[in-house]
Amino acid sequence: MSLLGPARTSPPVRTAYRRCEQITRQQAKNFSYGIALLPGDKRRALSAVYAFARRIDDIGDGTMPPQDKIAALEQAKTHVTKLNQYGSVVAGDQVLIALRDAAARFPIPVAAFGELIDGCIADVRGVSYATFDDLKYYCRCVAGSIGRLSLGVFGSSDQARAAELADSLGIALQLTNILRDIREDLGNGRVYLPAEDLERFGCTLAPPGPDGQVTLAGPLDDLVRFEANRAKEWYATGLGLLPMLDRRSAACTGAMAGIYLRLLDYIGADPQEALRRRMSLPARQKAIVAATALAGMTRRSAPGARP
Repeated sequence: MSLLGPARTSPPVRTAYRRCEQITRQQAKNFSYGIALLPGDKRRALSAVYAFARRIDDIGDGTMPPQDKIAALEQAKTHVTKLNQYGSVVAGDQVLIALRDAAARFPIPVAAFGELIDGCIADVRGVSYATFDDLKYYCRCVAGSIGRLSLGVFGSSDQARAAELADSLGIALQLTNILRDIREDLGNGRVYLPAEDLERFGCTLAPPGPDGQVTLAGPLDDLVRFEANRAKEWYATGLGLLPMLDRRSAACTGAMAGIYLRLLDYIGADPQEALRRRMSLPARQKAIVAATALAGMTRRSAPGARP
């Protein structure tokens, strides 16, 4: 529940929220379908969360030299951890204006942005992962953090348990991203799949060499299917979050997860195609998944419906 009245926003704050919603529609190619299912106050607040997270990702994936990226990421961490202490900095920044207002209205754990930033710094430094436990920690930083931030907007009947499940769902979503982006990440010098899994399956993933070509070798189909099944196990756990949310928040979460789950099915069904290009769902399929999620949560909340 919002801590402040839904209409008590000044014109600059309303403008800031509109900018965040614009960023979300334009850049959240999967998440925007779920966010659109939320009531206005939660939709605006989650759009502010997304817009700041997008800024962090853009810094990490941008073209600045690594040390400049790290400095910019550290500055972003300072801004968000001292959000309520800023006057002139926030005043000229629509995303921070909206985020500050959202954090006043909802118990958003803004410190979790620090974990997202730490994960992006690891990307900039080219960190690789020896074991799945290492990768799991990274996934908690860059995706579990978003789940916990979102949960601050959603609310829950058991916030502590819900945070654990949001973390699990974040791991599932990030594993899906990793499988979707194997070739693209290699081109950027990043290998996320654990070294222990590459060795187990006898596979090689190597970033561009002197000739500019990436190396993908070994039974990669088997490796991708193994990781896809691992991701599905995390989805099975994380989706236990839905019954702990209100109907619209559950529909939002179900739509986001459903889109990624369907993408994961496509990747598992044709690993070679996933290795050739960045796979995605057509907009029509995403809309169908979102509508199905909303209908499902509506039925669950109807009088006489089974729990």
